[in-house]
Amino acid sequence: MPLNSLENNLKKWLFKAKRIVIAGIGNSMRKDDAIGIEIIKKLSGKTPSHVYLLECETVPENFIGTIERINPTHVLLIDSGQLNATPGSFALISPEQIKGILISTHTLPLSVFINYIKQTIKAKVIVLAIQPKSLSFGKGLSKELKNARDILANKLLTILQSYKD
Repeated sequence: MPLNSLENNLKKWLFKAKRIVIAGIGNSMRKDDAIGIEIIKKLSGKTPSHVYLLECETVPENFIGTIERINPTHVLLIDSGQLNATPGSFALISPEQIKGILISTHTLPLSVFINYIKQTIKAKVIVLAIQPKSLSFGKGLSKELKNARDILANKLLTILQSYKD
């Protein structure tokens, strides 16, 4: 997905956003699987007050109570995903599309988590999936994913600044 398409699609998706949760998902012990967490770290301390950042690691379901207390209108999940694309490529995946995409290394299927959020909180949910290069054991992102992290974090900050409360 080209960066300008991501920006346009996220802006449309964020229409009328009041409170936004951005949840980074992944395993920091499996190289590029940590991309979601790494993007959250890059955003930390830089987002507007109506944006809530969560480092969920491999258990986003452990943050359901926190998300319910925040009561967001929008939930953006960031995770590695098998997109059959070049490492560092990314796509916005709707909840309806999630079944066809292999996403990260979670305890609970991400589709179950998303359905729960949609039904109980009534928030709009979308996944920003990033194609990993390596999910082998080890620490640190590949060069391609470091580049994607920086580009995506900067683009997200630009978009979120236009939705200040």
